[in-house]
Order: sequence, then C-alpha cells, then structure tokens
Amino acid sequence: MVLRYKTDEHIATVTLDRPQVKNALNRELYDRLEQALRGAHSDPDVRCVVITGEGSAFCSGDDVKEIMLDPGTSAGIKRQRDPKPRPTPAAMAVLECDKPVIAAVNGAAVGWGMDLALFCDIRIASDRAKFGELFIKRGLVSDLGGFWRLPQVVGPSKAAELLFTGDIIDAQEAERIGLVSRVVPHDELMPAAMEMARKIAANPPIAMRYMKQGLRMSTYGDAREIGAYVMQSLAYLFTTEDHREGALSFVEKRAPVFKGR
Repeated sequence: MVLRYKTDEHIATVTLDRPQVKNALNRELYDRLEQALRGAHSDPDVRCVVITGEGSAFCSGDDVKEIMLDPGTSAGIKRQRDPKPRPTPAAMAVLECDKPVIAAVNGAAVGWGMDLALFCDIRIASDRAKFGELFIKRGLVSDLGGFWRLPQVVGPSKAAELLFTGDIIDAQEAERIGLVSRVVPHDELMPAAMEMARKIAANPPIAMRYMKQGLRMSTYGDAREIGAYVMQSLAYLFTTEDHREGALSFVEKRAPVFKGR
C-alpha cells in the first residue's frame, strides 16, 4: 500500500504511505494520488480533503532511485518517456478538486512534495516541517507548484530566491513568509487540520464549490499553459548531463559538479 484513503464526517483523508523512503513518489503513488483526488472530487459526500504523510515526512519529492536511475545502463540514468505538453495528472487532480484541500505538513515537504503542499488551498505545518524547491539541484524545473502557485503565495522575489537557490526553510520561516497559514506543535497537527476541515465541511457544499472556483479564478488563473511549458522544459532537461549528475550525486551522497551541458 502506497496511499491510504478514508472518509469520515464528510472529510476525505489522503495519507501518503511510503514512510521507508519519506513518502517519495514513484509512478504508483502518483497514480494513486490522482485517483484519490478524482474520487474525492466526484464523491458528493466529501466536502473537504486533508492530505498528509505517514511517518516523519510529508513528501520528499520524486523517488530518485526508482524514477530517474537505472543501474542496468552504463549512464546510470533512466531514459525518460517524452513528457506530454500537458500538466502532471496528479497535480491537476489536486488543483481541479472542487472541494477545499488542506495540506497537513507533518515533516519534510521538498521537491514535488513542496509543490503538492502548494497545490492545496490551505497549509498547516508541524513545527518539524521543512520546505524546499529542490528541482534546480537535480538540473530540472519546478512543476506548477513552484512556477504558478509559489509566486502568488509568497511574492515573486521570495519565490525566485527559493527556486533559484533550492534552499530548505523551516516551518517558522514558512509561516513568516506566508507559505503556511499556521505552525502548530507536531502532536497537534492532525487535530488542528481536522478541526479546520470539520469547520469547512459544516458549510453549504454548493456555495463552497462556487467560493473555491471564484478564489481560484481571481487568484491563480489558468494552469494549463504553464503546465505545458513545464513539460516541454522537462522533455529537454531530462536529456542533459547536468540532470544525470544531479540525480547521481543525490544517490551517491556527494556534492554535484554541474557543467552546463
């Protein structure tokens, strides 16, 4: 099992469940996440969604060993399927869910894990949470979370700093810059998230769908054009030596040496 999904009191709780790799995303987990959010979207009994992670991490991004590396090749890197010029399906499933989505960030949310938190409408963080847009360290670009949501949430200058450096920030800094709504002691995270989810779920669901759609239109606009740019960029970046070096250096636990090719 890589993901757990349960509903109670009109609330769907989605738990990423690969704690042995800090809830890193493999293809199965991407698919299960998409299915879970599509299911919540279409379930008339669901009025709010909470996403969290099992164990010590929220989501550590892509599973580099499983998705990017192939020990059976001399280059040590998997040949990526040409990304289609469309947004990541799991990303769009979260973004297009017409129910409010809360991220209960229980630990590290880095790479696509930070993007996943950004796709959510509200972010509540444990005091143990950390955030980082690490894509530049792998010779890649962010998904819609970093390109599209992050500048709206923290402003273009701070977004550029986080994207260009790949720095990791703690929960207190995330709260200071407005990345999260609040920080709570670790043991109080899920009670706080569920309390907010129950408060939201108690409101009229039809009006809530219209409220979310209006907020999305006024704040963020259309994601699909930027999503196409992301996929077109990745189609090229996956072929670069710098990407291979970024992935290999992570697995080999050493500093990368980038050559611009």
